[in-house]
Amino acid sequence: MRNRFTGWHRPLLFLAAAMAALALASGVGLIVDDRRLVGSPIWHKPFKFSVSFAVYALTLAWMYSLLSRGRRTGWWTGLVIVVAAVVEMAVIVGQVIRGRRSHFNNETPLDEALFSVMGTTVVVLWLGTLVLAVALWRRPLVDRAATWAIRLGSVIGLVGLALGFMMTSPTDAQLAQQITDTVGAHSVGVPDGGPHLPVTGWSATGGDLRIAHFVGMHALQLLPLLALALAFAAGRYGWTLGDAVRVRLVLVSGAGYAALVALTAWQALRGQALTSPDALTLGAAAALAVAVAAGVLLVLRTGRGAPAEALPERARAAGR
Repeated sequence: MRNRFTGWHRPLLFLAAAMAALALASGVGLIVDDRRLVGSPIWHKPFKFSVSFAVYALTLAWMYSLLSRGRRTGWWTGLVIVVAAVVEMAVIVGQVIRGRRSHFNNETPLDEALFSVMGTTVVVLWLGTLVLAVALWRRPLVDRAATWAIRLGSVIGLVGLALGFMMTSPTDAQLAQQITDTVGAHSVGVPDGGPHLPVTGWSATGGDLRIAHFVGMHALQLLPLLALALAFAAGRYGWTLGDAVRVRLVLVSGAGYAALVALTAWQALRGQALTSPDALTLGAAAALAVAVAAGVLLVLRTGRGAPAEALPERARAAGR
C-alpha cells in the first residue's frame, strides 16, 4: 500500500481518509439523529459532502503524483486545498450541531459570516484545482488517451465547480423580500426543501442546479477512469484499440460529457425536475445520445484493423 501511493500528495490522502471517517460518522448520525433541516435529515449534507471531498481529495492526490515539474507549487496548492476543505466541512458540521442550515443562510450575523467563509473556501478550491489542471495540461503523459482524459476532465470539472456559484444568486422571492433569511437556492422554480429524490436530495418537482454541478465535477474522475478502462481493453485486444483510437474515443466521450453538463444545467434553469423532462429536453437528450454513439462507432470503424504504428502522424500528435 505504501509503495502504491509513493509520490501522491500526503496531506490530500490524509484529507481523503478523514472525510471517509466523517462519512461513516455522518451515516451514524443519519440513523440516530431524527432531526430534519430544509426537508432532509440533518446529517444528509455532511454525509454527501464528506463522500464528495474524499473522492475529490483522492483524485487530486493522484493528479499530483503525475507532476514531474512544478511539484513544489503543486504541493503547496494541495495543502491550501486541504485547509479550505477542512474549514468548509467544519462550518457544515458545526451548523448541523447547532441545528441550522449552512448554505444560503443569512438569518443571523453569525450564519451570514459562516456562509461567507464557505464562499471563500469554494473559490480557493476552484483556484487550487485550476493550478493543478494547468500544470498537468502542460505535461503530456506516456499514454495520450490518459493525457486527454485528464485535460478534458479537469476543464469540465472546473466548469462543474463554477456552476455552484449560480446557486448563490438571489431568487425572485428573495429579491422581492418575500424571503429574507436566505440568499440563493439549490432549486429553480420551487422553494428548497420540497419533495426530493432519494439519496441525492435533488428536487423532484422543479429544477435543481446541483445536478449539473455534480455531473460536471465528477468528470475529473470518470474520464480518467474511461481512459484506464480503454487501456485495459487495449491490453487484451491489442490493435483493435490502438493508441490513436483510444485518444479519439476519449475526445468523443469528453465532448459528449460536456454536452451532458450543459443539458442538465439547461434543464434545471428551465425549472424542470430531472425525472420530469419535457419533449424538448428528451429530444435534446436523444440527439446527444445518437451523436455520441455515432462518434464512437465512427472511431471504431475507421480505427479497426490499423495498428497504432500505421496511423497518420497527425493523429499521433493529437495529445502533444
